[in-house]
Amino acid sequence: MMPTQEAFASSTPQMATEPSSKLIFSLSAGAGLSVAAIYYNQPMIDNIGQDFQSSVSATGLIPTLTQIGYALGILFLIPLGDRFNRRHVILAKGLLLALALVMCSFMPTLNGMLVASLVIGVMATMAQDIVPTAAILAPDSQRGKVVGTVMTGLLIGILLSRVISGVVTEFVGWRVMYQAAAVSILAISMIIWRILPNMDTHTDVGYLSLMRSLLTLWKRHPTLRRAATSQGLLSLGFSAFWSTLAVMLHQQYGLGSATAGAFGLAGAAGALAAPLAGRIADKQGPARVTQIGSALVAFSFALMFLMPYLSVNNQILLIIISAIGFDFGVQAVLVSHQTLVYGIDPTARGRLNAIFFTGMFIGMASGAALGSQALMILGWSGVVALATIAGILSLIVRMTDRSS
Repeated sequence: MMPTQEAFASSTPQMATEPSSKLIFSLSAGAGLSVAAIYYNQPMIDNIGQDFQSSVSATGLIPTLTQIGYALGILFLIPLGDRFNRRHVILAKGLLLALALVMCSFMPTLNGMLVASLVIGVMATMAQDIVPTAAILAPDSQRGKVVGTVMTGLLIGILLSRVISGVVTEFVGWRVMYQAAAVSILAISMIIWRILPNMDTHTDVGYLSLMRSLLTLWKRHPTLRRAATSQGLLSLGFSAFWSTLAVMLHQQYGLGSATAGAFGLAGAAGALAAPLAGRIADKQGPARVTQIGSALVAFSFALMFLMPYLSVNNQILLIIISAIGFDFGVQAVLVSHQTLVYGIDPTARGRLNAIFFTGMFIGMASGAALGSQALMILGWSGVVALATIAGILSLIVRMTDRSS
């Protein structure tokens, strides 16, 4: 039997006024820095592989396990926010995340790196604790503004993580990057701990009941299943591209990690246009935007099939154009899917969020694993084919939605 709505109600009072700018900024920074921890490794893969003298497929397990850890953390740890003080949860995850990052920086073997990378993914889900915390603290009239600001911080963390990681790795090494990341996480965790008010919850619902309710929600709502599947497919292609780009650029063009990281700026150009997707969703509905966005993703990936027919400079330019296009499409679909999912049941948004993002990061982990295999066996054209097929399958899922 699914727990009652009242059983999940929190006793945490909402603020009568908008949270202070200091608190909002700290939550935004915390969301951005914590989610960045799962993307730092992508531009560093080639450097790590050279240090450990490991194959592309072996080092490809680093981003794979990081994404798997993030998916596991979302599924099994995010529901704890309904039962425990979020202030305590955020601090605990922050401390453990910093520890895992430090461990990565000192690991002498690849196997140790893989274990630490899994832990990094699990603990980086503190970002998914911070966003609902902002929603709880904000008054009804300011919730959209506050949550939007914190989500902007999270998005900036994703976008700039590869740029920063690539530059730091190029000049001082990948181990220093992990150490710097650990310091940043430790600092922001302590700041949030100091300024975030206590958010105790009082519910008799146990952990197993929370977890059982996730399965009930999945079975009950086809909109949720369709959104998680479609976003997971887009994330597969997205991750396959970004987790192999650094290796491909080094192999084909002799470019370093700094250049690979700089490609994240191309993604930023597309992702920062996401508000446009929101306005289109208001006019034509979020389901329509998911179809348009999925089509854009598939088309943007398919453009890279033209690379063999272009000069080297034009090949690089085409990769940049493709990155702008598919990043815009992925972000547009993400925003629209969240609108659809959060509209299913306002009393279960935390658990709906856990299910949706679990599907998304299963796609991320699968993309990192399959992308490295495709690159090793078929070359860059194999990665492009994988990403394009994933985009087409996502479009098929959205086009078969009768509710749209």
